[in-house]
Order: sequence, then C-alpha cells, then structure tokens
Amino acid sequence: MLSPNPLSLLCALLLCLPLAIFFTSIHPTPIILNKPMPIPKSTSILKHPNKKSQEEIQDQHDELLFELATTHTNPKPIRPNKIAFMFLTTKPLPFAPQWESYFNQTPKNLFNIYIHADPTFPYNNPPFSGVFFNRVIVSKPTKRFSPTLVAAARRLLAHALIHDPSNSIFVLLSPSCIPLHSFNFTYHALLCSGGKSFIEILAHEVGSYDRWAARGPHAMMPEVKHEEFRIGSQFWALTRQHAWLVVSDRVLWRKFNVPCMRLDTCYPEENYFPTLLNMWDPEGCVAATLTHVNWTGSVDGHPRTYEAWEVGPNLIRRMRLGIPRYGKGNGDGRSDPFLFARKFAVDALQPLMTIAHDVIFRD
Repeated sequence: MLSPNPLSLLCALLLCLPLAIFFTSIHPTPIILNKPMPIPKSTSILKHPNKKSQEEIQDQHDELLFELATTHTNPKPIRPNKIAFMFLTTKPLPFAPQWESYFNQTPKNLFNIYIHADPTFPYNNPPFSGVFFNRVIVSKPTKRFSPTLVAAARRLLAHALIHDPSNSIFVLLSPSCIPLHSFNFTYHALLCSGGKSFIEILAHEVGSYDRWAARGPHAMMPEVKHEEFRIGSQFWALTRQHAWLVVSDRVLWRKFNVPCMRLDTCYPEENYFPTLLNMWDPEGCVAATLTHVNWTGSVDGHPRTYEAWEVGPNLIRRMRLGIPRYGKGNGDGRSDPFLFARKFAVDALQPLMTIAHDVIFRD
C-alpha cells in the first residue's frame, strides 16, 4: 500500500475545506445538514479562512449552499413524497406544543422540519426541542424592509432541497402560524393539487408602482418591467420544481437584493416570489395562499392578531370556511381550503391546545 505523502495530504485537506466551512456553524445553532455532500468543481477554496470576516464567511456559506442546491439536486422528487415545513422565525416558536401534537399524529417519513432562526436573539438552551430539535439551519439576521427575509426563505429552500430528495412540497410558515386541519388533510390537499404551487400572485394592486420603484425609478429595469411586477402573501407552498427554480435564480435576485431607498414601500418578501414564478411558470401555480390572514384593523403593516379570548371552535370553523383570494383567472372555479392561519397572540396557545384534538385535528 502506498503511504500518503505531504503533497497528497495537503490536496485532500484543501478539497475537504469547503465542506468543513459549510457544515461548521458560526452561530450557536445546530445544522441539520450533517451528511457529506459532493463539492462542485467550480467551488473556490478558502486559502486563509481565519483572515475572513464573519460576513464574508457567511456569504461564502450561501454561495456554496446555492451552488449545491442548483447543481446537485433533482427538480423532481422521489417517493415517498414529503412536505418540508419551513419555519422562518426571529425567536423561539410560541406554538411549538401545537405543532408537536400536529406532527405526532403522522408517520415520520412524510415530512421534514427546517427552521431559520435569527441568531441575534438570546435563545435559551436548548431553544428548540421535541420534533424541532436539531432542525435549525445555518441562519443569518433578518429584519423588515430589507431583502433578508427573502434570503432566509431561499436559504430554507436550498437546505430542504439538498437534505432530502423526497421533499415534494415546501411550505413557508411564520412563528405565529397554526395548522387549521390535521396533517392527513393537509398532506392530501397539497400533494393532490395537480402538481401546482400555491402562491398568491396579484397584479395591478394599489401601491404596486411605489413598491416596484422602491430601489429607484429604474433599478428593476430591464429584467422586471412594472407590468411584470407582482404582489402576494409572504407565505406559500411551492413544488419541488419551483423551489429549485427559486434557488437557481440569479438574475431577479440581483435586482431584489438591492437595499430600498424608500422603506415604507419595501416589502421584497411579498414581491420577489410571486414576480419570479409569474414570469417563469404562471400556469404551474394556483395564484392563492393557503394561509388564512385577516387584514382588518392591521397595524404597521401587520395583520390582525387573534387574542386568547377570541380562540374557540367558531373561530376555527370561520377560518376553514374562508375562500382564498385568487389572482390570475380568479381561481377558475377553484375553492381550495385554508390549511394554516396567522397571527395569534402568544397567550392563545392554551385555548388552542384545548380545542386541538376535538376541533383542529378533526376534519
């Protein structure tokens, strides 16, 4: 047997270094991607990682992540089809017990959980337990009126694509979201949708031009004309093909990843995804969100928050009976059920748990 010489050992170390950097968290949050992944030949090697700033290392994490997600994943899922539940949060999940009950009623081979948790929050140890344990991906700080929420969602999609080739539907959720049905109902509603994504895509909305011009009057040109610009809910359910399209996008993301000049019209998380998918594959989308929200009495751009005293069987039934707002084609006669709802106050957990098995999880 040939013994390794110093040159061969050095080459091996350099080839493994990108993986070491990618799979070593620079935050006190665990990483779910713990199995070896192939490295694209075009990936550059960090010669002096200790001389890089934290921001530069984070950016290189993302570069490698999206390259892996684009070049080393299949846009078509394999069986068994799974739902990827992706939580985008800046704090611990207040309704974790509700979701725990939701996930515990179904086989573990039908879903995966991913969490993007803002690392600047002072989490307790451990901040996520039960079904959420070790589900946190390498995360970055997020804030409103900036591209960071879009970047976080794209990061979640990339991780979920790489982690499991069976992930078929990718659902984005907020910490204030709750399920409105059982897992079994949700699974069949999403997986039997004819292979389409559910994403609100609205044209000619009030304030559309101001949002389009938020980075400057010509910043989106020529890639995104005003008539191509769309508005929609931040929360959606994408097919694997559309998730792959999002993480492979570089052209539109360069436009939306520019800081806004006007913060009062800066909501890229509500514009990037509907604009992108409407330009690429509008026929592959049901132009509606399946996350119920009430904008009556909204405050500072946030929808109405349901308090504990409002929670009961009648509220859940009213939400279930609601009809999504459809964009293009007005749904063409569709009447899809709302599967999730937001926002709920933190102290609404107890009354929600009280009606979980007899109301929420009973279809």
